[in-house]
Amino acid sequence: MTATATTTMAAPITISAHVPLKFRHEQKHQLSLQEGLVLSARLKRLFALDPHAGHDGSYSVHSLYFDTPYDRALREKIDGVDRREKFRLRYYGMDASFVRLEKKMKRGGLCAKRSTRLSEAMLQELLKGNPACLRESDDPLLLELYSKLQGELLRPVCVVSYEREAFLYPHGNVRITLDRKIQTVAVRHFLHPSPPSLSVLADICVLEVKYDAYLPTIVSMAVQVPGRQAMACSKYALCRRFD
Repeated sequence: MTATATTTMAAPITISAHVPLKFRHEQKHQLSLQEGLVLSARLKRLFALDPHAGHDGSYSVHSLYFDTPYDRALREKIDGVDRREKFRLRYYGMDASFVRLEKKMKRGGLCAKRSTRLSEAMLQELLKGNPACLRESDDPLLLELYSKLQGELLRPVCVVSYEREAFLYPHGNVRITLDRKIQTVAVRHFLHPSPPSLSVLADICVLEVKYDAYLPTIVSMAVQVPGRQAMACSKYALCRRFD
């Protein structure tokens, strides 16, 4: 696997008059579980763990993705469309009382994300298929989702769950994550902490490296795994294969 430093980065792009976005580099690598364990041991000696993680340094992630009736987000991902976006709801751990709406964007190989918290009442109405409550909000992201639920017929299509181990390095604002036990469940089970699930790829680990303008040499060297190179690896696309 090759990770090289770079000193170029696109200027922040403004999606609305009030929300300037900072796009970041993102590298993804698909590893075996054994490779992931070896890499985890190395990273623990070099970098700080995410302070929000549990006692073992990991936490669970649960995401509910939206797509159009013709699966535009999925098709654009598979086709490698340069400018694309997708919406998801997400919460962490076993507590589904704090759920955020996120919009992830890709531009020229860089990524950015906008997010906002959903009230419990809004969340329940949205999951029931009643998005009208979003129309009363003054939050631009909630209003955008409402517009696309109505105009593009976005609807919830897939839940993706996994265990994440995260490491931080301040120089370059680097975040390294190792995702394991990738599973998908029925949309109706999104808020259930332990629903019946289907293991997607039980024998793989997904490595992600995100950073701002440059990737420090120490990180580039630390994430080296012989024979592995950066590749497209979407957990959403993997889980959609089991629709």
